Amino acid sequence: MAHVFYLLVCVQLALLVPASVVDAASGAIVVLGAVGAWRYSWALMNFLRAAFFLKVAYPRRKRLVEALYAAQPHRAHAFFLTTTYKIAPEISARVYRSVFQAAAKSESGATVVASVVDPADIRLIRHVFSSMPVSMSGVKLIFDRIEGTGKRDALAVSLRTIARQCPTRRDVVVFVDGDSCVPEDVVARSAAFFVDERLGALTTDEASEATGGRLFRDWFDLRFAQRQMMMCSMGLSERVLTLTGRMSVFRANLATHPEFIAAVQNDFIDHWRLGRVNFLTGDDKSTWFWLLKNGYKMAYLPDLQTVSIETQPRESFVGSAVVLMTRWFGNMLRTNGRALALSPSSIGFFTWWSILDQRVSMWTTLVGPVSLLLAAVFVDPFAIVLYASWVMFTRYLYCGLICLFRGRYFPITYPFLLYFGQIVGAFVKSFILFRLDRQKWTRQNTSAVGGGVKNPILPSGSLSMYLHGLALCWLVFGVAWIAGIS
Repeated sequence: MAHVFYLLVCVQLALLVPASVVDAASGAIVVLGAVGAWRYSWALMNFLRAAFFLKVAYPRRKRLVEALYAAQPHRAHAFFLTTTYKIAPEISARVYRSVFQAAAKSESGATVVASVVDPADIRLIRHVFSSMPVSMSGVKLIFDRIEGTGKRDALAVSLRTIARQCPTRRDVVVFVDGDSCVPEDVVARSAAFFVDERLGALTTDEASEATGGRLFRDWFDLRFAQRQMMMCSMGLSERVLTLTGRMSVFRANLATHPEFIAAVQNDFIDHWRLGRVNFLTGDDKSTWFWLLKNGYKMAYLPDLQTVSIETQPRESFVGSAVVLMTRWFGNMLRTNGRALALSPSSIGFFTWWSILDQRVSMWTTLVGPVSLLLAAVFVDPFAIVLYASWVMFTRYLYCGLICLFRGRYFPITYPFLLYFGQIVGAFVKSFILFRLDRQKWTRQNTSAVGGGVKNPILPSGSLSMYLHGLALCWLVFGVAWIAGIS
């Protein structure tokens, strides 16, 4: 009934708008239609690519690599690298049970390297290990006790620990976040894909178990449904746009390469205005970029699912969403520019275009509401009603399409959450674009701000505010000029 009521409201809003308003706001509608045609054609292309990958390309690749792997005399030894910091004991216990279960099922044995700060976590992990209901004789457990200086340092220390175990190119390193549960067959299912000599890493589908309010839980479920569709599309090109830190699998000799470890621990960019920006968060983007620039493929496994246990970082849904988007989009934008500088011929034109779209989409997303708000102010207030009807219909249709990849119906909150994520996300991206030096962990009080250039004309914060405001003003002016609104 909620869906029926939603669609009835959508139709009723469209019928309320007089034809004269459509004529008067034709300029804004043309702008909205032109940008919409571009955005929807891009979405449709990704949807079709994703469907082809899921139904045709991936099953074909999977059969091929599994046959080749079965014919090999050796099996991959699996190294699990798990980082734990300020995570509830019940979550840590569940995560390590899944890791130990997966390690025990590794045909050629496994080594689990637990990177921890708190001694209490060591006691908890040992208890979980000793109480496993399956034989752990083929599993070696190593602890890396580190200072709480951040996830990047923790990963680097543990990767050097793994390097001392002398892994081969046939072995794999499974990066596992402290709040993610891995599937028990992750080694057998993923190791086969590394028969491809050019494959550097792979990542998998994710499901969310979020605590907090209903909106927060639905928002995460929607994001992972969107992720499944986009990752399937990128998987067709064998170069995904991120190797999620929650759970990704790397070829062991690459993950222990000194340059790879250095990129994880001390990654940075030199910005023309902000100076050297050392990366605090976004280790998954650093690993992704290192493999991308060195020409390695990165695969996606849509039928292997990691469970991510998400906690709401703020009391309100909006505050929680903004905090998380600030971290996610900051990681993306800090790496986006240098990825764009790579040659399309070396990384693939579709991959390069998708990276470009990450930067452009924040502005095209804002064109719609800006054009209709201008039309409502300078032409007729009923333009808002027309726009609301259009947004409701298109977002409902889009939610229906992406949820086909989950094989289930979607709650009526999805279209509203989708629009919220698009508009608020675009503003957050534009904010971060001019403040790439601002970084903060969600669970950690550590934050970072770049040093900036010497003797700046204006303080970094003031200049960032000025440039951000100028960009938004030019956006409004450009939309008004093209739409003929004055």
